[in-house]
Amino acid sequence: MIDQENGVFPAVCPLDCPDTCGLLLHKENGRIVKVAGNPDHPITKGAICNKVRNMAERVYHPERLQYPMRRVGAKGEGKFERISWDEAIDEITGKFKSVSETYGSESILPYSFYGNMGILGVDGMDRRFFNALGASMLEQTICNAAGNTGWKYTMGANRGTVPEDTEHADLIVVWGGNIVSTNMHQVVLAEKARKKGAQIVVIDVHRNRTAQWGDWFIPLYPGTDSALALGLMNVLFEQGLTDEAFMQKYTVGHEALRDHVRSYTPERVARITGVPEADIVKLAELYGRAQAAHIHIGNGLQHHDNGGMNVRSVACLPAITGHWLKRGGGAVRTNSYASTNSDALERPELRSNPEPRVVNMNRIGEALLEAEQPIRAMMVYCSNPLVVAPDTERVERGFAREDLFTVVHDLFMTDTAKYADILLPAKSSFEATDLYTSYWHQYVHLQEPVIAPVGESKSNVELFSLLGLAMGYDPEIFGETPEQMIAGALTDTGNPYMNGVTLEALQEHRFVKLDMAPHASYLEQLPTPSGKIELFSEAMAERGLPPLPTYRALVEGYDGEHPAGPGDVHPLMFLSPPNHNFLNSSFANTEKHQRMEKMPMLQIHPEDAASRNIEDGDAVVVWNERGRIELTAKVSEAMLPGTVISQGLWWDGSGRKQRVNSLTSNRLSDMGNGATFFSATVEVKRQ
Repeated sequence: MIDQENGVFPAVCPLDCPDTCGLLLHKENGRIVKVAGNPDHPITKGAICNKVRNMAERVYHPERLQYPMRRVGAKGEGKFERISWDEAIDEITGKFKSVSETYGSESILPYSFYGNMGILGVDGMDRRFFNALGASMLEQTICNAAGNTGWKYTMGANRGTVPEDTEHADLIVVWGGNIVSTNMHQVVLAEKARKKGAQIVVIDVHRNRTAQWGDWFIPLYPGTDSALALGLMNVLFEQGLTDEAFMQKYTVGHEALRDHVRSYTPERVARITGVPEADIVKLAELYGRAQAAHIHIGNGLQHHDNGGMNVRSVACLPAITGHWLKRGGGAVRTNSYASTNSDALERPELRSNPEPRVVNMNRIGEALLEAEQPIRAMMVYCSNPLVVAPDTERVERGFAREDLFTVVHDLFMTDTAKYADILLPAKSSFEATDLYTSYWHQYVHLQEPVIAPVGESKSNVELFSLLGLAMGYDPEIFGETPEQMIAGALTDTGNPYMNGVTLEALQEHRFVKLDMAPHASYLEQLPTPSGKIELFSEAMAERGLPPLPTYRALVEGYDGEHPAGPGDVHPLMFLSPPNHNFLNSSFANTEKHQRMEKMPMLQIHPEDAASRNIEDGDAVVVWNERGRIELTAKVSEAMLPGTVISQGLWWDGSGRKQRVNSLTSNRLSDMGNGATFFSATVEVKRQ
């Protein structure tokens, strides 16, 4: 496809989004001139979002990095000189060797996430390299760890309702997810259900685009989701709206749960959550009497101190009502039906230290400033930690260390890249071969290069292959082609859903559907200790966690039972959910996307604004003990009083501090060691 100057070519969206859209790239004179959806894709059917529609602008952005560079200014200044790839590889491998010899290989740390969802690029040759090097390991829990853990305690595996079935639901509850901005094709399916008479209920802390689209929006105080779920259970049990036969056959602990939720009366839960008592009863009756109710559990409710329990509590609802047996009913948090042969990709046998030091990525600032066992060298790729990691000001101090050798591989001069010692240009996904799965639908995709590399950019596979060979590692392992790696990843997966997914099938069809036959017996073979849905979890009890769904107030934050008082110096709950036109920190430097989002705003309730003499459009300072940022006030009733909202991860710019994670904590969630981005308190004043 690279060699063909003109035409229309298949592709896949590489972004960290559940939809994993099929694309068509239009080329003229060797350049992409249009990105369109592929109408032949069975799920995404030609519809794509603004982010991807304007992807060519990102690929050919004038600030795209094109050559390896070496830092010549102070860290953070962003001054570099051009060097060759040979020089870059020599400097990196030389430094890694000397650091390993002097301080030990575990003083080297990779930092990456899923800025590009290609499996080879983030779970392949890079893992081989750091395994062979014996580097410290990064615990990658910044996104979905708390929710996945809470779900697994209940259901055993991150699998739920198949997307196509949701159009048959007569009630769809979107809980803590702004799917209009983050899962647009689920909205399309929900619209089909609505045309058949389904009602759409949105539960969130913020009247976002999804809340505006839904039929009934229920706002609540941040982090009180488990209390609301328990209040619904109370009504369901009290009114006999549960499915006793289902609970007897498919669950454990339902009798204990019935007794447990008696204390979560609608009156008490209304006080905790801010949801009126009548609405709690109405929602429970609506859910219990539905023919097939589906709950879409979003990312928002897991990013709290109690995030794992929030998800676990909501996940219990379809079990006590039996909605799992109704077509379109049940729930979904993430659908991980596709899994590859990770050992073939990552080659764990290369590691001579099988139990290395592990650094949690949410605590990277703390780790970089650790004095006893300091990190001496870092390699950052597919992530921008100075924007996405919590407690950003501490992260920045860590990256500013003169004795820290840092390599950054990226498409742009990000806030993180300015602190690199060696800066390397990365290929876009349209310039490389990779394998893509979805964490929502049931299709696996192959991406092959459509355009030639921009400048001297290289993919992660190419980069880590070069580094591995330069270090003298096994050329058979580090010389594998992407095609060989894909073939290995799709062989001996041990996953029956992957039957029929082969390199040859992908090369012929570009995307292949999973074998969903095993899903028919999904409830009969849950990988929980009991083999059933665990309303009561012995595994949680053994780990010192409440074995039944239980509401616990936030470590940092307030609810209706524990409101902010006169002595609280940071009396407002601060949340920073995604905006519509960025994806995490991606696209925040693209002018078109910036124009669509206008500017970083702070949404503040009229009551909170009036008590601080803040008017719409005022410049405001938002601060706590971790940091401060400068935003523009937008007075709005989109959330309950006591909560302020700033959407999107903006880079610092125009002399303004606007990185919202300067205010967020590096505390870990109740389970899964996840991030607690949304459990933060602040104060606000006019500038």
